Amino acid sequence: MKSPNNLLITAPDGAQAELSLLGGHLLSWRPAGGVEQLYLSPRSEFTAGKAIRGGVPVIFPQFSERGPGPRHGFARTALWELVSQQQGKDDVLVVLRLQDSEDTRQLWPHAFELELSVRIGGRELDIELACDNTGDASLQFTAALHTYLRVADLDAVSVEGLAGLRYWDNVKKAEALQRMDLLLTGEKGVLDLDRIYFGVKERPLLVAEERRQVVIRQQGFEDAVVWNPGPERCAQLPDMPPEGWSEMLCVEAASIGRPVELQAGESWVGRQSLSLV
Repeated sequence: MKSPNNLLITAPDGAQAELSLLGGHLLSWRPAGGVEQLYLSPRSEFTAGKAIRGGVPVIFPQFSERGPGPRHGFARTALWELVSQQQGKDDVLVVLRLQDSEDTRQLWPHAFELELSVRIGGRELDIELACDNTGDASLQFTAALHTYLRVADLDAVSVEGLAGLRYWDNVKKAEALQRMDLLLTGEKGVLDLDRIYFGVKERPLLVAEERRQVVIRQQGFEDAVVWNPGPERCAQLPDMPPEGWSEMLCVEAASIGRPVELQAGESWVGRQSLSLV
């Protein structure tokens, strides 16, 4: 979508990504020689103060309703600033920044600086979220990179690498154990997914469908979220088309179970890397 707040970046090999300063939001990623890998709802509203549906929203400083602030925090609706854009021999890097303001301190009384770095090149995407505690008191936060992957056939998608992990099922409001790879069969109750997998840390995940495989790696983030609203919940979302659930799967790098704590002057970095194989 054309907007003065949007930025299109292109790597030397033709890989492209589009970002919005609204929310520090990655909207699109097309690897070199490839097609769009992220889902962006055609009903998203690109207006100040409203979250964009799809792409990669930045969740900070609160995941979901796990705190007293706005759902999923304020970073995804705030206006970020462009810090730099650099083209290397094989890739391109863009850095965005969000700092505390009078508005953010009303919602979360801390001094901070966030930087979002997006690097593309070849068939890889790296997203890095860094937080500096610039105040004189400690702070705590939860965070996630809410990545919406575009899928061609949700019935044929599997997520490998989660076996053996415990997860919180937000649909059933219960904790459970993932005993095998996650297969999305299209059955009622399976697609209405809202799970936080704890202790993922640096184990790689493989999102596979018939003609595509995406390896997802993370550093700094301890957990991962897998989410799909299914047809019934999707129909209740005003910024999603009724069939949108069948075209996406969220696999999110996250730190939720154990909030990140930073003392004055300390920093934290979390990264999610996607490789198309």
